[in-house]
Amino acid sequence: MPEKISFNSIDELISGRRTIHEFKSGPVPPLEKIKHAIHLARWAPNHYLTEPWHFYLLGPETARAIAELNAELVRVKHGEKAAQIKLDRWSKIPGWLVLTCNKSDDPRRAQEDYAACCCAAQNLFLYLCNEGIGMKWTTGDVIRDKRFYDLLWVDPSVETVVGLFWYGYPEEVPTTTRKPIEQIMVELP
Repeated sequence: MPEKISFNSIDELISGRRTIHEFKSGPVPPLEKIKHAIHLARWAPNHYLTEPWHFYLLGPETARAIAELNAELVRVKHGEKAAQIKLDRWSKIPGWLVLTCNKSDDPRRAQEDYAACCCAAQNLFLYLCNEGIGMKWTTGDVIRDKRFYDLLWVDPSVETVVGLFWYGYPEEVPTTTRKPIEQIMVELP
């Protein structure tokens, strides 16, 4: 198992978490860790305790079908070569998870529930990062395709996909910067 990244504080964990684009080949993180991450994710704030989230752990068959669906969508837009490159890349992803959100006819509730799911995703990311497991939150055309919902056995009139999450041990952890706080914060009298 790869070496665990150590964070000395919650500050370091939050500022050190990164989206992982490349994963090591080899073992998939233990299912118990992923289930525990989902357990912690559900403690995200959610207005009126709606708990609007659903987590789908994908096995190899479903992941392969999604990779093939994505390649088909890429083929239509960008041709065979681009589709094969995408299929090859997606076929190497070690772990797959999908997060959905309950739909609501009330626009305010729909927005609040989606925000709650994003908070749950951050909880998931932070726990796994602390365990040395990297993630990538991806969207794109594939998660909006009805066939994607069919592969998950999800009714798109009841749930909407928030994201497709890949997880595994990071090949590398990218570095990044953020804007200074003075550029993003306004103090009002």
